[in-house]
Amino acid sequence: MMRRAVTGAVAGAAGTTALNAATYLDMVVRGRGGSSVPKTVVDRLSERTQVPVAGEAEARENRASASGALLGMLTGVGVGALYGAARALPWRPALPLAAAVTGLAAMAGSDVPAALLKVSDPRTWRPADWLADLVPHLVYGAVTAATYEMAGPVGRGTRRR
Repeated sequence: MMRRAVTGAVAGAAGTTALNAATYLDMVVRGRGGSSVPKTVVDRLSERTQVPVAGEAEARENRASASGALLGMLTGVGVGALYGAARALPWRPALPLAAAVTGLAAMAGSDVPAALLKVSDPRTWRPADWLADLVPHLVYGAVTAATYEMAGPVGRGTRRR
């Protein structure tokens, strides 16, 4: 199980890279700015937990922004690890379904905390907003699932003699 989870985490890192590339490509094509949601999530978590983000003024803002990006990476690697662990279960969906479920899980992993912290309200999103969020997460799911599957059978290591 641990080997599967670690392989899934590595696949999740590849998926996170693909998600970031898809997001940045969208920003280039549409000329849109980056999202402030990850930074605001960190700010809200800091307020709720009473654990301050270190620094003042610009240094604090930069740390909060970087922390938000790191939370996104952690989500991607974590969902990948869960994907790997889930591959030990008897339910083995075809790759397209596994990719879609994994992408939607990653999307929930970022959107649900933002909604619970009242940083974003998906009920007010326009179709274009949903699409801008959905497509990179589906890319994440596809790359994560494909990378995991390309790693080959993951199980007990073989002994070399």
